[in-house]
Amino acid sequence: MQSKSHWESVYINKAATQVSWFQEHAEKSLQLITQHRPPPAASVIDVGGGASTLVDDLLDAGYRQVSVLDLSGAAIATARTRLGDRATQVQWLEADVLTAVLPAEAFDVWHDRAVFHFLTSAEERETYVRQVLHAVKPGGLVIVATFAEDGPTQCSGLPVMRYSASGLHDEFGAPFELLGHEKETHHTPAGNEQKFVYCFCRRKES
Repeated sequence: MQSKSHWESVYINKAATQVSWFQEHAEKSLQLITQHRPPPAASVIDVGGGASTLVDDLLDAGYRQVSVLDLSGAAIATARTRLGDRATQVQWLEADVLTAVLPAEAFDVWHDRAVFHFLTSAEERETYVRQVLHAVKPGGLVIVATFAEDGPTQCSGLPVMRYSASGLHDEFGAPFELLGHEKETHHTPAGNEQKFVYCFCRRKES
């Protein structure tokens, strides 16, 4: 996983609306969460959520147990400022997902858009999957989005992994039942296109 200082620098030196992964609304992510109909009481964690607007959309949709985990305190501060008084409704976790101390079987939904593809070593990816298995309830929904096979080879000056839908699910393996996958073409603030693949699966009951 890349250093905390790298991501702090990104969010200190650029507005959240200028980074390549910015979305005015995280429409695909919200759609995938809500179409599986977890109730408003469901516990949702957005991994690498930082300054993402998904948290705003989740609160607007009625979710009240939302956690945002990000390595960058500056990114989290941006989101908190944007939300104003509503920021107190969210649990903010400034941590590296690979080393964060997460509660066991606490989350009904695990969402990650664009953290997993920065994990370029097998050891990092195995650690990440162990974290998911530890923190997500049996039967919980896991949504992970990465650059697709025809996506960029770098992001924010860092190398990334690219995945097919089957290759991404293979990283998670037998403990997870694949529910489906979708592709998305993301248009960056600079007007470039980035190809993403979303895999959504369910943590098996046993």
